[in-house]
Amino acid sequence: MCPKPTNSGAAGSPADGKKPYDWRQEVIDSGSLRRVDLHTGSNGWASPPGDLFALRGRQYFSHRQKAPSGDWLLNPAGVDWLRSPSRLDNVLGRSDNRVAAALRRARALGRAQKTFLFAVNLQVPGGRECHSAVFYFAAEDTIPPGSLFYRFVHGDDEFRNARFKIVNRIVKGPWIVKTAVGNYAACLLGKALTCNYHRGENYLEIDVDIESSSIAKAILRLALGYVTAVTIDMGFLVEAQAEEELPERLLGAVRVVQMEMGSATYVDTRTKAAESTRGSGFRGLAKVNHHHHQSTHSGCGGNARSREDEGLVDGKQSRRVCPV
Repeated sequence: MCPKPTNSGAAGSPADGKKPYDWRQEVIDSGSLRRVDLHTGSNGWASPPGDLFALRGRQYFSHRQKAPSGDWLLNPAGVDWLRSPSRLDNVLGRSDNRVAAALRRARALGRAQKTFLFAVNLQVPGGRECHSAVFYFAAEDTIPPGSLFYRFVHGDDEFRNARFKIVNRIVKGPWIVKTAVGNYAACLLGKALTCNYHRGENYLEIDVDIESSSIAKAILRLALGYVTAVTIDMGFLVEAQAEEELPERLLGAVRVVQMEMGSATYVDTRTKAAESTRGSGFRGLAKVNHHHHQSTHSGCGGNARSREDEGLVDGKQSRRVCPV
């Protein structure tokens, strides 16, 4: 998806004959939201280490203990900040999606044959235009059969809604945002918001409709008023609900750093590019699952929250608020 991929010297290109084509470096470098330094960057994204997130440890069910997550299971593959005249659904299924296109090029060269894409599309409601923050991650090797992530990818929507979890932490921001969102919060997104799951042979995309919750929409509207002053870490995972599924591991994590609303790239949802990549070699929509429940509760109330108190690695507690 726009902007067009670049042929950076670090990434190489299929035609230069000098370096192997690094599709993942290409999509990281060419995203509509640029990658910045983890500590000093602004108006961009970075990859926070997993140890910043406290997740359910090996003895969680017996001792309620949490532990730093450690390395992510998936590698970062770029971020897009997009605007469009209507809501963007199934971005990886679009023929103009830059990440899917880069992976197709790599496969045409005999590379990345086992790569599987995982994307989270946070759909931000607006007035005249809609926005999407799309976070891409990649498994470079075959997902181990029987693993929790394998069961999530191949499971039904009921399983996914009960397990898809986001953990966020406000790294920097005004007190009003920290009060509304919480310094550290966890939420089962499939219970709190409407999530649509788009399953292709080579990818799983989760479209999170923030407008489906009036409370989430209100909190988001507040946060967007301070967006250039906010830095937030978000981690995505499949919640462990049985002893044998412990410890929890992050699928991937992203730090969004003082983003500017006006930096979004325009995508025309009225063009033929919105059609799936059927016949392109990527096998865009081998299967599509949709979850269309209507929210009957607000925000993270009721069973939308994780059932435990979420805390930082150092043990400090904070409010449990469903993040947006």
